[in-house]
Amino acid sequence: MAEHNIITAEQLKGRLDQGESVVLLDVRYDPKQADYGQNAYAEGHLPGAAFVDFKAALTDPAGEHGGRSPLPSPDRLAERFGALGIDRETAVVVYETTNGPAAARLWWVLRYLGVEQTQVLDGGYEAWLAAGYPVTTEAAGAVAPRQLVPAVQADWLADVVEVRAASGAQLAGERGVRLVDARPADQYAGRDGGFDPVAGHIPGAESYFWKTTTLDESGAWRSPEQLRERFAGLSPDDEIIVYCGSGISATPNVLALREAGYPRVKLYAGSWSDWISYEGNPVATGEE
Repeated sequence: MAEHNIITAEQLKGRLDQGESVVLLDVRYDPKQADYGQNAYAEGHLPGAAFVDFKAALTDPAGEHGGRSPLPSPDRLAERFGALGIDRETAVVVYETTNGPAAARLWWVLRYLGVEQTQVLDGGYEAWLAAGYPVTTEAAGAVAPRQLVPAVQADWLADVVEVRAASGAQLAGERGVRLVDARPADQYAGRDGGFDPVAGHIPGAESYFWKTTTLDESGAWRSPEQLRERFAGLSPDDEIIVYCGSGISATPNVLALREAGYPRVKLYAGSWSDWISYEGNPVATGEE
């Protein structure tokens, strides 16, 4: 069954004009510019939106395992977002500059915690601006914190043990589980290591670069029908595990698969950078 995880600027404006209670989260982020998000928020944001510091809120410091952007514990995540006035019944819309992995990672985290009414603003801040809707430079006022008791969706997350099993099943030709690599084709093939010291992909994984898979030529999210065409090689009956370099750019594919009606989709949060941290994990290169 398809979900409704994406909202247009027009739809959001209509809901706000009708007085609906919606928590807006601004998660603009650039991994190459530490202050980008905070500066962008200060220069203008949707009225009432709270700023979410991507690295501080959505990742933990890297360790021996867990990848470059480890997922914080559910309790820590719940504390952070409860402080922003969110509980499991809250309607939340998240956005970044355009459409990218930061908003999708935040969407995934909230859905993982059981905040089911979480959506991504299609086109992000730029789409809101292009529609002529108001923005402000005033910081969001204080909100009453809520107790976010996480209802962890364990079937949204895969660990390295599950991924090893999925890789082996793929190589053995078994049906029912698929591995999806969301990185660019050059990283998948091993021609470019990206941010990681080892290049290649998890054996048995299939390449679905997140940007060309999920977004159309204008940069907007593809429709559910278009997404089903893009994912035609996958079955809705399959368990699908999606990974990238560190569990960030895989999340648009997770969102897109659920939007297209694929119910059994997991994020390998540690992703490639976690996989290569285990001595003995095999590495494949080239096109499969």
